[in-house]
Amino acid sequence: MLEAIVAVYADWGIGNGITQPVVLSADRVHFRSVTGDAAVIVGRKTLEDFPGGRPLKGRHNIVVSRQDLTVPGAEVVHSTEEALSAAKNHPRCLVLGGASIFEQFFPYLQKIFITKIGCRPESSRFFPNLDELPDWQCTEKGPLLEEDGIPYCFCLYERRAGKGDKSC
Repeated sequence: MLEAIVAVYADWGIGNGITQPVVLSADRVHFRSVTGDAAVIVGRKTLEDFPGGRPLKGRHNIVVSRQDLTVPGAEVVHSTEEALSAAKNHPRCLVLGGASIFEQFFPYLQKIFITKIGCRPESSRFFPNLDELPDWQCTEKGPLLEEDGIPYCFCLYERRAGKGDKSC
């Protein structure tokens, strides 16, 4: 089962260019907790936005890139199919983005961990509004919290059984 994790703003924006305009420390802690020892699928540009531009420690990093490159500490693949094949070697795998990677893997996702951030910075990239998609439902919603005056909450969305899911 393929999962994803993403922070979205009030308009379901996820970033401006390759970076997040608003970052909450509580979301970073949540991210580390959810991704734990899992394998992760990430695009090359998003990898460059990670600390030091390096793969995440403690996780098997699968980097999707059209370029022929080597990333120390990561497995580089060149297609959705190669990434799905690599993901099968791990008990748990999460898609981390960016926008084009989310779009490529969206049909394969069964669970999505969403941090809803209650502000609306300028975004050039957006995640599908799961609240408007009939094949997705919010199955867990945490309490409304606040950091530096910005409200946020953690939610879990799951694909409704038999609704457009593709097994990987």
